[in-house]
Amino acid sequence: MSFVSETERTLENAERLNGELNSFLSIERDSALAAARALDANSDDLKLKGVAIAVKDNICTKGIQTTCGSRILGNYHAHYDATAVSRLKDAGAIIIGKTNMDEFAMGSSNETSAFGPVKNPWDTTRVPGGSSGGSAAAVASGVVRVSLGSETGGSVRQPASLCGIVGFKPTYGRISRYGLVAFASSLDNIGIFGRTTKEVADVLEVIAGRDDRDATSANVPVPNYSASLTGNVEGKTIGVPRELLGSGLDDEVREATLAAIANYEKLGAKIVDVELPYAKYGIAVYYIIATAEASSNLARFDGVRYGYRAENASGLREMYFKTREKGFGAEVKRRIMLGTYVLSSGYYDAYYSKAQKVRALVKQDYINAFAKCDVILTPTSPSTAFKIGERSDDPIAMYLSDIFTVSANLAGVPAISVPSGISSDGLPIGLQLVGNFWSEGSLFAMAHAYETAHPLNTKPNVFAG
Repeated sequence: MSFVSETERTLENAERLNGELNSFLSIERDSALAAARALDANSDDLKLKGVAIAVKDNICTKGIQTTCGSRILGNYHAHYDATAVSRLKDAGAIIIGKTNMDEFAMGSSNETSAFGPVKNPWDTTRVPGGSSGGSAAAVASGVVRVSLGSETGGSVRQPASLCGIVGFKPTYGRISRYGLVAFASSLDNIGIFGRTTKEVADVLEVIAGRDDRDATSANVPVPNYSASLTGNVEGKTIGVPRELLGSGLDDEVREATLAAIANYEKLGAKIVDVELPYAKYGIAVYYIIATAEASSNLARFDGVRYGYRAENASGLREMYFKTREKGFGAEVKRRIMLGTYVLSSGYYDAYYSKAQKVRALVKQDYINAFAKCDVILTPTSPSTAFKIGERSDDPIAMYLSDIFTVSANLAGVPAISVPSGISSDGLPIGLQLVGNFWSEGSLFAMAHAYETAHPLNTKPNVFAG
């Protein structure tokens, strides 16, 4: 097999479909083919040798433009690779391009990108989810088998659900954040998309582990995740928080979730009820903490050091104002203002401090639940993919798209979304499994057993093959 010919085919598919899907912001033909030629001449047995991977455009890649889906970064090219990217390259993976995303990862539909929305490969009139919609669409359309995204409140799992693929978020600290442009530092994770759980597990084995350049990365052993993919879940206990299956959930999503519970019972798993009483506050807590951290992290984009700088400003203050006014989109501005407000004098204790206290209670909910079960099962998204523009003027409706996913980020526990069905209008439905800290192997085992026993038998309309 020639890695050059395989990479050429991948690049052709990416270029052919990008006009329709807008999933890539850059396709790196020259560097990808150069890497493929080097692999053809390399006899080493590398774990990901020749595997084409797309990378979300808020993860730094040396010599390649990094935009974060925003105009404020201008023509910024990173001078280094993120740790996750360098580890992929060392394992023989080929980076074929950078994927479109909601601006600075702020969005649930990939409509806030300064470079236009990504379209869902199942129905191009619909969103792919966000903020990692470009990475999800690149996998769902068949261009690549795996891609990297980022997670702050569900930005890998939710688009995975809407695009009918596997989406995984690790325990906080499992994957180094070095080179990931910060949105909300205590919530951010690099996540992985794949067509199968096995592919996601293989990538995690490569990129996980301690990194001295990221003080929040954990010195926890990285196991052989593939060894856990036995297909056997007998004796495993699944917790179901029934209160989350009530109002606000699409009927077909509820039916698919209940069917998944029954299917796991047939596979030999035990089902128990668990309670997550503070989960209902997850969205409110998340949008206080995330916006507060964003207002701090995004203060560095001011037109002084790098990126876009507004012209014809009469002084420094006006240059700041014009640069940020023109460089940032509406959603980013909204979140910066919200974050500044909740951190301001007189409101810090009323909002931010209280949100941090409730965050601790959300984490304790999971600790209590995992005393009774191995994993927790919920829907991933309350609905299937919605129409482009349908929720653009209703921020609250958009934020509620992440109602089932934000709590795992607040608690720092790992979670995975796997396809669980197809709606009556031909759109995929996702199932979420949440695990205890550092239990990625158990999550993969449970997800793999389900996808093996109940594979998704249809493909997106634009599937590249």
